[in-house]
Amino acid sequence: MRIGVYVGSFNPPHEGHHKVMQFLLEENLVDKVLILPTPNYWDKSNLVDIKERVAMLRFYEEENIIVDTKHNNFPYTYQVLRSLREDYPEAELYLVIGSDNLERLHEWKNLEEIFQNKVIVLKRQEIKKNPRLKDYEDRMIYRDDFDYVDVSSTKVRNGDNSHVYAKVKKYIKEHHLYENI
Repeated sequence: MRIGVYVGSFNPPHEGHHKVMQFLLEENLVDKVLILPTPNYWDKSNLVDIKERVAMLRFYEEENIIVDTKHNNFPYTYQVLRSLREDYPEAELYLVIGSDNLERLHEWKNLEEIFQNKVIVLKRQEIKKNPRLKDYEDRMIYRDDFDYVDVSSTKVRNGDNSHVYAKVKKYIKEHHLYENI
C-alpha cells in the first residue's frame, strides 16, 4: 500500500487542501492519504486548538482520506515518518509537500531519514529544483500538472472564505474560531 503523508497546520482547512488529497488519489500516486494536522508549528503562533482543526478536517474524510491524530505530536517531520514506518511496516510512505517548500527543504532536520521515503512535490508555484537536494532526486516525484488553487489559510483567516467548504464555514462560525470569517 502507498500512503500519502500530508502534514500541515490546516488553520483552517480549505478547498486547496482537499484538492491536494483528491489529486493524489485520482492520479493514482497513493492508495490512501493520511492528514496530519500539527498541534504546533515552528513558524506559526496563531493556530486555533488542534481539536478544532481536527474537527474541521473530519469533513474531508472518506474511505481513503483519513485524519491521523496518533502521529501528529512530533515536532519534526522525520519523527512523524519514523513513527508511521513502525505502524505501517509494509507500506510505502510518500511525504506530500508543495513546491514552495523546495527552497528550504535542505534545512529540514534529519533529511536523510525523510528521504528513506519518497517525496511528492506538487506545484504551488513554479517548480524550481533545489541543487542542494541533488542527491535525493531519485526519491522525488515532481507534479507540475497539479491545478493549484491560489488560496492559503492566511487569506482565509483574513476574510477570503470563497474557498472554504460550507460545512467548515459553518463550524468556524458556530465555534467563533476566526474573527474575519
